[in-house]
Amino acid sequence: MADNPMLKFVSVARDMPQKREATVRKTDFNEIYAEYAEQKAQEQSARCSQCGVPYCQSHCPLHNNIPDWLKLTAEGRLKEAYEVSQATNTFPEICGRICPQDRLCEGNCVIEQSGHGTVTIGSVEKYITDTAWEQGWVQPITPTQERTESVGIIGAGPGGLAAADVLRRAGVQVTIYDRYDRAGGLLTYGIPGFKLEKDVVMRRNDQLEQSGVQFELNCDVDADKFADIRAKHDAVIIAIGVYKSRDLALPNANAQGVVKALDFLTASNRKSFGDAVESFDSGALNAEGKRVVVIGGGDTAMDCVRTSVRQGATSVKCLYRRDRANMPGSQREVQNAEEEGVIFEWLSAPKGFTTSGDSVAGVMVQKMRLGAPDATGRQAPELIEGADYVEDADLVIQALGFEPENLPTMFGNPDLEITRWGTVKAEFTTGKTALDGVYAVGDIVRGASLVVWAIRDGRDCADAILSGMNDTAQIAAE
Repeated sequence: MADNPMLKFVSVARDMPQKREATVRKTDFNEIYAEYAEQKAQEQSARCSQCGVPYCQSHCPLHNNIPDWLKLTAEGRLKEAYEVSQATNTFPEICGRICPQDRLCEGNCVIEQSGHGTVTIGSVEKYITDTAWEQGWVQPITPTQERTESVGIIGAGPGGLAAADVLRRAGVQVTIYDRYDRAGGLLTYGIPGFKLEKDVVMRRNDQLEQSGVQFELNCDVDADKFADIRAKHDAVIIAIGVYKSRDLALPNANAQGVVKALDFLTASNRKSFGDAVESFDSGALNAEGKRVVVIGGGDTAMDCVRTSVRQGATSVKCLYRRDRANMPGSQREVQNAEEEGVIFEWLSAPKGFTTSGDSVAGVMVQKMRLGAPDATGRQAPELIEGADYVEDADLVIQALGFEPENLPTMFGNPDLEITRWGTVKAEFTTGKTALDGVYAVGDIVRGASLVVWAIRDGRDCADAILSGMNDTAQIAAE
């Protein structure tokens, strides 16, 4: 019997792809991790213990067949590994780059719990699909039969694109409507290139377009347009995400130089495409030569601090009102930021801004401590009296999360039910809303969440729509 290629975690140490030195990588917006070579990918995949109950798979929102494609990679059967990976995940090369694996699959790896270091699942996933693109295994979708039904998707982010992929594979006619000039949503304009290079997103957009998906870009969907879309299509999916920034209602919060995270990141990403960006060129959304303070502790805050470093800020500090252990962002991203020179001021919250003329000059900071745990076990920050100070700043970036827009008003449909948080009320797994034939997926239902959850929602919703179409066709045939 041939030797088992797996279970090598005892003899083979965990080894991530080589990370570029901080002094080099902070001078550009290229991805910071190199690719695995074939031998290294096989070696690291072989560390998988092939658990009877694979916690990596159960803790993945898409329930990817991780042990299966790790085994296929270890055996050198890469095309099969790609096919298994693609069967459950519309964009595995994107998830391999930006998923917080330390909180999901890798964070629940059995060999990690036993002290051997997790399997590098995300890096192998990225390697498999990048290889598939290089080898020409990724092709435009060719349905076995075209259908007459059509679906309109509002929003070209990961949820909308994932739904479009599933629907086109079944032969459904799909049109995506998006407010931006490029598809991809936050994948294109929100996430910096050092985490997700833009050609990775653009080639997926091109694949869908070559597969027959129609894109209507630069399209603002108001009440009239929403009515037109509903009239034109058999079903409509709302997948617009949440883009309204949470702002600080603090003294001098409207001073010049106090900006929103998404505006800052979008300007930077547009420059990477070679676009003319007046707000960047004027310096308003450019960190070059400035003392930058970012307020927030999530992944968007990490994107902002690391972008500021690359733009040439003289200093970059991040204020977060809790401690390191309680911050919502990826610990891997915090480490990368620290390596690049970012200073974190833990247990620090803003109380206002100082100004010089009309421009911001500093952040008034109040120090905090963690109090007693609440019902969920999380400790609430409490103010420390008399510990205030001013942090000098020329540019302050608010990265406090995002809220939904007022969709019932924007779409002219008061019957579109929303929650008290403003998110759309939608049926679990199907995405059905209170409006007939209208579905909703991703952040507009969940609130600001992960790309992988938007992909899951888009795929589930598309499956539900297809099931309904098939039932209708069967009834008509009878």
